[in-house]
Amino acid sequence: MAGTAGKVIRCKAAVAWEAGKPLVIEEVEVAPPQASEVRLKILFTSLCHTDVYFWEAKGQNPLFPRIYGHEAGGIVESVGEGVTDLKPGDHVLPVFTGECKDCAHCKSEESNMCSLLRINTDRGVMLNDGKSRFSIKGKPIYHFVGTSTFSEYTVVHVGCLAKINPLAPLDKVCVLSCGISTGLGATLNVAKPPKGSTVAIFGLGAVGLAAAEGARIAGASRIIGVDVNSNRFEEAKKFGVTEFVNPQHHNKPVQEVIAEMTDGGVDRSVECTGNVDAMISAFECVHDGWGVAVLVGVPHKEAVFKTHPINVLNERTLKGTFFGNYKPRTDLPSVVEKYMNKELELEKFITHSVPFSKINEAFELMLKAESLRCIIRME
Repeated sequence: MAGTAGKVIRCKAAVAWEAGKPLVIEEVEVAPPQASEVRLKILFTSLCHTDVYFWEAKGQNPLFPRIYGHEAGGIVESVGEGVTDLKPGDHVLPVFTGECKDCAHCKSEESNMCSLLRINTDRGVMLNDGKSRFSIKGKPIYHFVGTSTFSEYTVVHVGCLAKINPLAPLDKVCVLSCGISTGLGATLNVAKPPKGSTVAIFGLGAVGLAAAEGARIAGASRIIGVDVNSNRFEEAKKFGVTEFVNPQHHNKPVQEVIAEMTDGGVDRSVECTGNVDAMISAFECVHDGWGVAVLVGVPHKEAVFKTHPINVLNERTLKGTFFGNYKPRTDLPSVVEKYMNKELELEKFITHSVPFSKINEAFELMLKAESLRCIIRME
Protein backbone atom coordinates (compact mmCIF):
# COMPACT_ATOMS: atom_id res chain seq x y z
CA MET A 1 0.00 0.00 0.00
CA ALA A 2 2.87 2.38 0.81
CA GLY A 3 3.67 2.82 -2.88
CA THR A 4 0.33 4.52 -3.63
CA ALA A 5 0.27 7.24 -0.91
CA GLY A 6 0.09 10.74 -2.39
CA LYS A 7 -0.64 9.42 -5.89
CA VAL A 8 -3.82 9.06 -7.92
CA ILE A 9 -5.12 5.47 -7.79
CA ARG A 10 -6.83 3.97 -10.83
CA CYS A 11 -9.37 1.34 -9.87
CA LYS A 12 -12.80 -0.05 -10.67
CA ALA A 13 -16.00 1.61 -9.49
CA ALA A 14 -19.68 1.02 -10.23
CA VAL A 15 -20.91 4.31 -11.68
CA ALA A 16 -24.57 5.35 -11.86
CA TRP A 17 -24.74 7.49 -15.01
CA GLU A 18 -28.46 8.18 -14.79
CA ALA A 19 -31.47 7.48 -12.59
CA GLY A 20 -32.72 3.91 -12.50
CA LYS A 21 -30.27 2.62 -15.16
CA PRO A 22 -27.96 -0.31 -14.33
CA LEU A 23 -24.62 0.68 -12.80
CA VAL A 24 -21.59 0.46 -15.09
CA ILE A 25 -18.21 -0.81 -13.88
CA GLU A 26 -15.71 1.84 -15.00
CA GLU A 27 -12.06 2.65 -14.40
CA VAL A 28 -11.99 5.76 -12.20
CA GLU A 29 -9.19 7.93 -10.86
CA VAL A 30 -9.27 8.39 -7.09
CA ALA A 31 -7.31 11.43 -5.88
CA PRO A 32 -5.20 11.32 -2.69
CA PRO A 33 -6.88 12.38 0.57
CA GLN A 34 -6.67 16.04 1.58
CA ALA A 35 -6.65 17.49 5.11
CA SER A 36 -8.92 15.50 7.51
CA GLU A 37 -9.54 12.88 4.80
CA VAL A 38 -8.69 9.21 4.51
CA ARG A 39 -8.40 7.02 1.43
CA LEU A 40 -9.41 3.45 1.99
CA LYS A 41 -9.58 0.20 0.14
CA ILE A 42 -13.10 -1.23 0.27
CA LEU A 43 -13.10 -5.02 0.67
CA PHE A 44 -16.83 -5.65 1.15
CA THR A 45 -19.83 -3.44 0.62
CA SER A 46 -23.50 -4.18 1.06
CA LEU A 47 -26.60 -2.79 -0.60
CA CYS A 48 -28.98 -0.78 1.59
CA HIS A 49 -32.41 0.45 0.53
CA THR A 50 -31.21 4.08 0.75
CA ASP A 51 -28.83 3.47 -2.18
CA VAL A 52 -31.73 2.14 -4.26
CA TYR A 53 -33.99 5.06 -3.27
CA PHE A 54 -31.49 7.71 -4.42
CA TRP A 55 -30.47 5.72 -7.50
CA GLU A 56 -34.15 5.65 -8.56
CA ALA A 57 -34.18 9.44 -7.87
CA LYS A 58 -37.87 9.57 -7.06
CA GLY A 59 -38.56 12.88 -5.40
CA GLN A 60 -35.06 14.11 -4.57
CA ASN A 61 -32.54 16.29 -6.34
CA PRO A 62 -30.94 13.89 -8.79
CA LEU A 63 -27.16 14.15 -9.01
CA PHE A 64 -25.38 12.07 -11.67
CA PRO A 65 -22.94 10.58 -12.53
CA ARG A 66 -22.51 9.26 -9.02
CA ILE A 67 -20.89 6.44 -7.07
CA TYR A 68 -23.37 5.05 -4.55
CA GLY A 69 -22.74 2.74 -1.60
CA HIS A 70 -22.51 3.42 2.12
CA GLU A 71 -22.55 0.10 3.99
CA ALA A 72 -19.04 -1.27 3.87
CA GLY A 73 -15.85 -2.42 5.50
CA GLY A 74 -12.35 -1.51 4.41
CA ILE A 75 -8.70 -0.88 5.21
CA VAL A 76 -6.99 2.51 5.37
CA GLU A 77 -4.61 3.01 2.42
CA SER A 78 -3.35 6.52 3.24
CA VAL A 79 -4.31 9.52 5.37
CA GLY A 80 -4.43 13.25 4.66
CA GLU A 81 -2.87 16.07 6.61
CA GLY A 82 -3.89 16.35 10.26
CA VAL A 83 -5.29 12.81 10.56
CA THR A 84 -3.83 11.34 13.73
CA ASP A 85 -6.26 8.69 14.93
CA LEU A 86 -6.06 6.48 11.84
CA LYS A 87 -3.07 5.04 10.02
CA PRO A 88 -2.55 2.85 6.93
CA GLY A 89 -3.64 -0.73 7.62
CA ASP A 90 -6.36 0.14 10.15
CA HIS A 91 -9.70 -1.63 9.67
CA VAL A 92 -12.63 0.76 9.43
CA LEU A 93 -16.36 1.03 8.80
CA PRO A 94 -17.31 4.13 6.77
CA VAL A 95 -20.55 5.73 7.99
CA PHE A 96 -23.02 8.03 6.17
CA THR A 97 -23.07 10.34 9.19
CA GLY A 98 -20.11 11.47 11.21
CA GLU A 99 -18.68 12.60 14.50
CA CYS A 100 -16.41 15.64 14.39
CA LYS A 101 -16.04 15.45 18.21
CA ASP A 102 -16.09 19.25 18.34
CA CYS A 103 -19.64 20.57 17.76
CA ALA A 104 -22.43 20.95 20.34
CA HIS A 105 -24.04 17.68 19.19
CA CYS A 106 -20.80 15.69 19.49
CA LYS A 107 -20.15 17.17 22.94
CA SER A 108 -23.68 16.28 24.10
CA GLU A 109 -24.12 12.81 25.55
CA GLU A 110 -27.68 12.79 24.23
CA SER A 111 -27.06 13.46 20.54
CA ASN A 112 -25.25 11.84 17.64
CA MET A 113 -26.35 14.40 15.03
CA CYS A 114 -22.98 16.02 14.31
CA SER A 115 -23.42 19.56 12.91
CA LEU A 116 -20.49 19.20 10.52
CA LEU A 117 -20.92 15.66 9.26
CA ARG A 118 -24.56 14.66 9.59
CA ILE A 119 -26.03 13.01 6.50
CA ASN A 120 -26.30 15.22 3.41
CA THR A 121 -27.82 13.44 0.43
CA ASP A 122 -27.59 16.44 -1.91
CA ARG A 123 -23.85 17.10 -1.56
CA GLY A 124 -21.74 15.17 -4.04
CA VAL A 125 -18.36 16.66 -3.14
CA MET A 126 -15.89 16.77 -0.24
CA LEU A 127 -16.26 19.42 2.48
CA ASN A 128 -12.61 20.45 2.32
CA ASP A 129 -12.61 22.07 -1.13
CA GLY A 130 -16.09 21.44 -2.58
CA LYS A 131 -14.63 19.06 -5.17
CA SER A 132 -14.96 15.36 -5.95
CA ARG A 133 -12.08 12.93 -5.40
CA PHE A 134 -13.39 10.71 -8.23
CA SER A 135 -12.97 11.39 -11.92
CA ILE A 136 -13.04 9.66 -15.29
CA LYS A 137 -10.75 11.24 -17.90
CA GLY A 138 -10.73 14.47 -15.91
CA LYS A 139 -14.51 14.72 -15.51
CA PRO A 140 -15.80 14.60 -11.91
CA ILE A 141 -17.95 11.73 -10.69
CA TYR A 142 -19.99 12.69 -7.60
CA HIS A 143 -19.83 11.21 -4.11
CA PHE A 144 -22.83 9.87 -2.17
CA VAL A 145 -23.38 10.59 1.56
CA GLY A 146 -19.64 11.04 2.01
CA THR A 147 -18.85 7.35 1.56
CA SER A 148 -19.25 6.08 -2.06
CA THR A 149 -18.30 2.51 -1.26
CA PHE A 150 -19.17 1.00 -4.67
CA SER A 151 -15.53 1.64 -5.60
CA GLU A 152 -12.37 -0.37 -4.89
CA TYR A 153 -10.92 2.79 -3.31
CA THR A 154 -12.78 5.77 -1.85
CA VAL A 155 -11.98 8.96 0.07
CA VAL A 156 -13.91 9.70 3.28
CA HIS A 157 -13.76 12.42 5.95
CA VAL A 158 -11.94 11.04 9.02
CA GLY A 159 -15.00 11.87 11.16
CA CYS A 160 -17.07 9.32 9.20
CA LEU A 161 -14.80 6.34 9.88
CA ALA A 162 -15.11 4.00 12.85
CA LYS A 163 -11.86 2.17 13.64
CA ILE A 164 -12.72 -1.40 14.57
CA ASN A 165 -11.14 -4.61 15.84
CA PRO A 166 -8.91 -5.91 12.99
CA LEU A 167 -9.93 -9.48 13.85
CA ALA A 168 -13.60 -8.79 13.04
CA PRO A 169 -14.59 -10.30 9.66
CA LEU A 170 -15.31 -7.35 7.37
CA ASP A 171 -17.68 -9.41 5.22
CA LYS A 172 -20.00 -9.67 8.25
CA VAL A 173 -19.51 -6.47 10.28
CA CYS A 174 -19.82 -4.24 7.20
CA VAL A 175 -23.61 -4.43 7.68
CA LEU A 176 -23.19 -2.55 10.98
CA SER A 177 -22.21 0.64 9.18
CA CYS A 178 -25.86 1.53 8.45
CA GLY A 179 -29.10 -0.45 8.63
CA ILE A 180 -28.41 -3.04 11.28
CA SER A 181 -26.99 -0.52 13.76
CA THR A 182 -29.93 1.79 13.05
CA GLY A 183 -32.52 -0.82 14.06
CA LEU A 184 -30.49 -2.33 16.87
CA GLY A 185 -29.77 1.05 18.47
CA ALA A 186 -33.38 2.22 18.08
CA THR A 187 -34.33 -0.58 20.47
CA LEU A 188 -31.30 -0.82 22.78
CA ASN A 189 -30.43 2.90 23.04
CA VAL A 190 -33.81 4.63 22.60
CA ALA A 191 -36.77 2.32 23.33
CA LYS A 192 -34.76 0.52 26.07
CA PRO A 193 -37.27 -2.26 26.72
CA PRO A 194 -36.98 -3.66 30.26
CA LYS A 195 -36.36 -7.41 30.55
CA GLY A 196 -39.63 -9.31 30.17
CA SER A 197 -41.44 -6.47 28.37
CA THR A 198 -43.59 -6.58 25.24
CA VAL A 199 -42.35 -4.92 22.04
CA ALA A 200 -44.07 -4.30 18.69
CA ILE A 201 -41.94 -3.88 15.56
CA PHE A 202 -43.55 -2.20 12.54
CA GLY A 203 -41.87 -3.22 9.26
CA LEU A 204 -39.84 -6.42 8.99
CA GLY A 205 -37.16 -5.39 6.51
CA ALA A 206 -33.50 -5.48 7.58
CA VAL A 207 -33.85 -2.46 9.90
CA GLY A 208 -37.01 -3.78 11.56
CA LEU A 209 -35.44 -7.21 12.04
CA ALA A 210 -32.42 -5.51 13.61
CA ALA A 211 -34.83 -3.71 15.97
CA ALA A 212 -36.32 -7.13 16.81
CA GLU A 213 -32.82 -8.48 17.39
CA GLY A 214 -32.30 -5.62 19.86
CA ALA A 215 -35.51 -6.59 21.67
CA ARG A 216 -34.33 -10.21 21.77
CA ILE A 217 -30.96 -9.15 23.24
CA ALA A 218 -32.78 -6.96 25.81
CA GLY A 219 -34.79 -9.99 26.96
CA ALA A 220 -38.29 -8.97 25.77
CA SER A 221 -40.93 -11.61 26.57
CA ARG A 222 -43.04 -10.96 23.46
CA ILE A 223 -41.95 -9.41 20.17
CA ILE A 224 -44.87 -8.70 17.86
CA GLY A 225 -43.95 -8.19 14.20
CA VAL A 226 -46.27 -6.02 12.10
CA ASP A 227 -46.00 -6.12 8.29
CA VAL A 228 -48.32 -6.12 5.28
CA ASN A 229 -46.16 -8.81 3.66
CA SER A 230 -46.98 -12.12 5.37
CA ASN A 231 -44.07 -13.79 3.55
CA ARG A 232 -41.72 -12.03 5.97
CA PHE A 233 -43.19 -13.68 9.04
CA GLU A 234 -41.37 -17.03 8.90
CA GLU A 235 -37.93 -15.39 8.46
CA ALA A 236 -38.62 -12.99 11.34
CA LYS A 237 -38.77 -15.84 13.88
CA LYS A 238 -34.98 -16.13 13.59
CA PHE A 239 -34.74 -12.58 14.98
CA GLY A 240 -36.81 -13.27 18.07
CA VAL A 241 -40.25 -12.28 16.71
CA THR A 242 -42.82 -14.37 18.61
CA GLU A 243 -46.11 -13.40 16.91
CA PHE A 244 -47.31 -11.57 13.82
CA VAL A 245 -49.98 -9.13 12.75
CA ASN A 246 -50.79 -8.25 9.15
CA PRO A 247 -52.85 -5.02 9.34
CA GLN A 248 -54.60 -5.95 6.07
CA HIS A 249 -56.09 -9.06 7.71
CA HIS A 250 -58.11 -7.01 10.23
CA ASN A 251 -61.13 -4.77 9.82
CA LYS A 252 -60.04 -2.39 12.60
CA PRO A 253 -56.93 -0.28 13.17
CA VAL A 254 -53.86 -2.36 13.97
CA GLN A 255 -53.27 -0.41 17.20
CA GLU A 256 -56.60 -1.77 18.49
CA VAL A 257 -55.62 -5.32 17.50
CA ILE A 258 -52.33 -4.97 19.41
CA ALA A 259 -54.03 -3.40 22.45
CA GLU A 260 -56.36 -6.43 22.64
CA MET A 261 -53.46 -8.87 22.32
CA THR A 262 -51.49 -7.21 25.09
CA ASP A 263 -54.06 -6.11 27.69
CA GLY A 264 -53.98 -2.43 26.83
CA GLY A 265 -50.91 -2.03 24.66
CA VAL A 266 -47.24 -2.95 24.32
CA ASP A 267 -44.53 -1.53 26.56
CA ARG A 268 -42.42 -0.41 23.60
CA SER A 269 -42.86 -0.07 19.83
CA VAL A 270 -40.34 0.62 17.06
CA GLU A 271 -41.53 1.90 13.66
CA CYS A 272 -39.27 1.00 10.72
CA THR A 273 -41.35 1.63 7.59
CA GLY A 274 -41.47 5.40 7.07
CA ASN A 275 -45.21 5.10 6.42
CA VAL A 276 -46.97 7.81 8.43
CA ASP A 277 -50.02 5.64 9.17
CA ALA A 278 -47.72 2.97 10.61
CA MET A 279 -46.05 5.69 12.72
CA ILE A 280 -49.42 6.73 14.18
CA SER A 281 -50.31 3.08 14.85
CA ALA A 282 -46.92 2.48 16.50
CA PHE A 283 -47.49 5.42 18.84
CA GLU A 284 -51.12 4.60 19.62
CA CYS A 285 -50.42 0.91 20.32
CA VAL A 286 -48.18 1.53 23.33
CA HIS A 287 -49.63 1.24 26.84
CA ASP A 288 -50.73 4.39 28.64
CA GLY A 289 -48.73 5.30 31.75
CA TRP A 290 -45.37 4.01 30.53
CA GLY A 291 -45.42 3.11 26.82
CA VAL A 292 -42.62 4.40 24.58
CA ALA A 293 -42.79 4.50 20.76
CA VAL A 294 -39.67 5.09 18.66
CA LEU A 295 -39.77 6.31 15.04
CA VAL A 296 -36.97 5.11 12.77
CA GLY A 297 -38.44 5.17 9.26
CA VAL A 298 -38.03 8.29 7.12
CA PRO A 299 -41.41 9.68 6.01
CA HIS A 300 -42.41 11.31 2.75
CA LYS A 301 -41.57 15.02 3.04
CA GLU A 302 -45.26 16.05 2.87
CA ALA A 303 -46.38 13.52 5.49
CA VAL A 304 -48.00 14.82 8.68
CA PHE A 305 -48.23 12.93 11.96
CA LYS A 306 -51.64 13.29 13.64
CA THR A 307 -52.78 11.90 16.96
CA HIS A 308 -55.10 13.10 19.70
CA PRO A 309 -53.15 15.01 22.41
CA ILE A 310 -54.84 12.85 25.07
CA ASN A 311 -52.62 9.99 23.83
CA VAL A 312 -49.61 11.99 25.03
CA LEU A 313 -51.29 13.33 28.19
CA ASN A 314 -52.03 9.71 29.15
CA GLU A 315 -48.29 9.27 29.60
CA ARG A 316 -47.17 7.77 26.36
CA THR A 317 -43.79 8.87 25.02
CA LEU A 318 -42.93 9.43 21.36
CA LYS A 319 -39.25 9.48 20.42
CA GLY A 320 -37.27 9.74 17.22
CA THR A 321 -33.88 8.31 16.44
CA PHE A 322 -31.16 8.77 13.85
CA PHE A 323 -28.66 5.94 13.23
CA GLY A 324 -29.82 4.22 16.44
CA ASN A 325 -28.38 7.09 18.53
CA TYR A 326 -24.89 5.66 17.99
CA LYS A 327 -22.00 8.11 17.68
CA PRO A 328 -20.07 6.46 14.82
CA ARG A 329 -16.48 6.74 16.05
CA THR A 330 -17.22 6.41 19.77
CA ASP A 331 -19.88 3.69 19.76
CA LEU A 332 -19.57 1.47 16.67
CA PRO A 333 -16.40 -0.34 17.83
CA SER A 334 -18.37 -1.71 20.81
CA VAL A 335 -21.23 -2.88 18.54
CA VAL A 336 -18.61 -4.84 16.56
CA GLU A 337 -17.47 -6.35 19.89
CA LYS A 338 -21.07 -7.46 20.61
CA TYR A 339 -20.82 -9.50 17.43
CA MET A 340 -17.35 -10.81 18.36
CA ASN A 341 -18.70 -11.88 21.79
CA LYS A 342 -21.60 -13.70 20.06
CA GLU A 343 -24.22 -11.49 21.76
CA LEU A 344 -25.33 -10.17 18.38
CA GLU A 345 -25.91 -12.44 15.38
CA LEU A 346 -25.16 -10.91 11.96
CA GLU A 347 -25.04 -13.93 9.65
CA LYS A 348 -28.83 -14.21 9.53
CA PHE A 349 -29.11 -10.69 8.03
CA ILE A 350 -26.85 -11.68 5.12
CA THR A 351 -29.03 -13.55 2.66
CA HIS A 352 -26.98 -13.17 -0.55
CA SER A 353 -23.48 -12.47 -1.82
CA VAL A 354 -22.24 -11.46 -5.29
CA PRO A 355 -18.91 -10.46 -6.85
CA PHE A 356 -18.46 -6.76 -7.68
CA SER A 357 -18.92 -7.46 -11.39
CA LYS A 358 -22.52 -8.55 -10.64
CA ILE A 359 -23.50 -5.59 -8.45
CA ASN A 360 -26.68 -5.02 -10.50
CA GLU A 361 -27.94 -8.41 -9.31
CA ALA A 362 -27.91 -7.04 -5.75
CA PHE A 363 -30.20 -4.21 -6.91
CA GLU A 364 -32.56 -6.70 -8.58
CA LEU A 365 -32.78 -8.80 -5.40
CA MET A 366 -33.66 -5.75 -3.32
CA LEU A 367 -36.20 -4.40 -5.83
CA LYS A 368 -37.95 -7.80 -5.73
CA ALA A 369 -37.74 -7.77 -1.88
CA GLU A 370 -35.93 -11.10 -2.02
CA SER A 371 -32.90 -10.14 0.06
CA LEU A 372 -32.25 -8.66 3.47
CA ARG A 373 -28.60 -7.86 2.84
CA CYS A 374 -26.53 -8.79 -0.18
CA ILE A 375 -22.75 -8.58 0.35
CA ILE A 376 -20.77 -7.36 -2.66
CA ARG A 377 -17.25 -8.78 -2.74
CA MET A 378 -14.83 -6.25 -4.19
CA GLU A 379 -12.02 -8.69 -4.95
